[in-house]
Amino acid sequence: MSTERTLVLVKPDGVQRGLIGQVLSRLERRGLKLIGLKLMQMDEALANQHYAEHVEKPFFPGLRDFITSGPLVAAAFEGANAVQLVRNTMGATNPLDATPGSIRADFGVDLGRNVIHGSDSPESGERELALFFESSELVSWDRDVEGWIYE
Repeated sequence: MSTERTLVLVKPDGVQRGLIGQVLSRLERRGLKLIGLKLMQMDEALANQHYAEHVEKPFFPGLRDFITSGPLVAAAFEGANAVQLVRNTMGATNPLDATPGSIRADFGVDLGRNVIHGSDSPESGERELALFFESSELVSWDRDVEGWIYE
């Protein structure tokens, strides 16, 4: 089994709405292992790094203002196919297009307030994790139920 690591952010709207526990719980119930967690305030410099591919786009100032508007939760998850599992559990970026039962379909109604971010590839996962966590903040641990999750 090849494991991946991925970043998940419960965005400021999810924090303000009291959805942190529900979002993280859904990912854990999928079989993903939580290996890092922090409540933090993103500053503009980190927003510019995290969303570097969007800095020149017309919507970026609004995105930066939103993501720095309040506390967020940064979480690191690990597991086989972790990136795809998170993305499937999140649902489409636009909550109106998200599959029923996904986080965004259940909790989001607006493209700009969609509760959660997840890395879009294993490479992005590693890059994004390095922006939010020191390596010493990611805890590798053995979970007794692995045999019940993976064949």
